[in-house]
Amino acid sequence: MTDPREHPAAAGGPALATGPGVPASRAGHDGHDGHDDGTVPGGPTPEPLAAGARPLAALGAVYRAQLSRARVARVPLLFVATFQSVGIMILMRGVVDAGAGEEARAVVAGSTVLVVAFVALNLLAQYFGRLRATGGLDHWATLPAPAASVVLGTAAAYASFTVPGVLATALIGCALYQLPVTGLWLLIAVVPLAGAALAGLGAALGLLAPRQELATLCGQLGMSAALLLGVLPASRMPEPIQWLRDLLPSTYGVDALAEVLAPVPDWGSVLANLAVCGAVGLPALALAGWAYRRAAGR
Repeated sequence: MTDPREHPAAAGGPALATGPGVPASRAGHDGHDGHDDGTVPGGPTPEPLAAGARPLAALGAVYRAQLSRARVARVPLLFVATFQSVGIMILMRGVVDAGAGEEARAVVAGSTVLVVAFVALNLLAQYFGRLRATGGLDHWATLPAPAASVVLGTAAAYASFTVPGVLATALIGCALYQLPVTGLWLLIAVVPLAGAALAGLGAALGLLAPRQELATLCGQLGMSAALLLGVLPASRMPEPIQWLRDLLPSTYGVDALAEVLAPVPDWGSVLANLAVCGAVGLPALALAGWAYRRAAGR
């Protein structure tokens, strides 16, 4: 019977290289059966990893995917966001006179932007908080999509469902308070600018909250702040409350929309408010992107 120690190849082990010129350290099994590049002799050549997608292409792909996923919740989402804002305007109509006064314009503009805040701040905080708690971020982290594209694509998909509600709220408010509808074209700028700023804050709250329940609480508190600080004119608030109002980016969109509802709008004030709203949106989205990378890397 052959001793396997004398013929290791016959026992199924690797053949030991012997002979002159072969160092003893290389003649034995060193635990590395393949080439230095990690391939196995005779095996298939590994495919290179997919390159990262361009930001705009990734943004479009994420937007379409989230739009298809959230389509089921479109009707209840529209109903809740719109009904809430219309109910606030009806309630305030009992104490605010109709006409082009500062109070009436603030109620209509604040209630209109509140539809965006309900989705961008409240629902996105809950959505990303749930993703973080349930491990759903692992799916997005495996895709070659930049963090900003994931955050902005998700926010844009949710905000798309609010466009009919925003228009309905603005038209109903103008009818209730006898305001002109000629200035509602500014919603084309107010909705994306305020939505981007609030979406960045909402996503950051959901991704940075240590627990899903805290993400939900932060989203609801943020929406409540948008409600209380947006539907009342700043001139009627105490000075400390005005400072808090200045910290909320959606209030600049409210002020811009309220200004165009006036008989003679101050376009300088409108442009300044829109500029501030847009300037706050960029760091808010950057914060959300950082929070996404931080949560996905854990």
